[in-house]
Amino acid sequence: MQPGTHFAFGTHDTHGIVASFTSAMPAHLGAWYLEREQFEPVPGEPGLYRLSEPERDGPRQTRQAVDDLRLQGYTVQADIPLDPALTASPPRPVVRPGGLQEHRSRLAQAAAGRTTQRATPPTTSAPGARPIPPKPTYAPTVHLTASDHGRSR
Repeated sequence: MQPGTHFAFGTHDTHGIVASFTSAMPAHLGAWYLEREQFEPVPGEPGLYRLSEPERDGPRQTRQAVDDLRLQGYTVQADIPLDPALTASPPRPVVRPGGLQEHRSRLAQAAAGRTTQRATPPTTSAPGARPIPPKPTYAPTVHLTASDHGRSR
């Protein structure tokens, strides 16, 4: 193992996919990280952790854990099938002509392109907009007459 390595991942004949932290890593912090990455302590094996659910795409989960720890700045050693830097990425889905991917691509291109509906800016004001009349220079006089038939206040 390289000096300065913090975590090691590999396979075990009995326990499946396992991980451990080295003395370069504080024990409580190493245990905390491995448990957050879905590893559980192996009873009777101090410092050894196994993947809690390896049947649920264990190699992918382990590659993700290795990648997560490296992104946190830790040095990680892993067996070749468990190291995302050494293994090929999973195959990309096949894109069929006329499929959802092509439809989304055409929508994105249409949204990014210029529209022909508004090729030139309008030269008139917006419909329904009325100009504000000028303020009158005189004070209008309003005469109110009292009626006898109205309601009292």
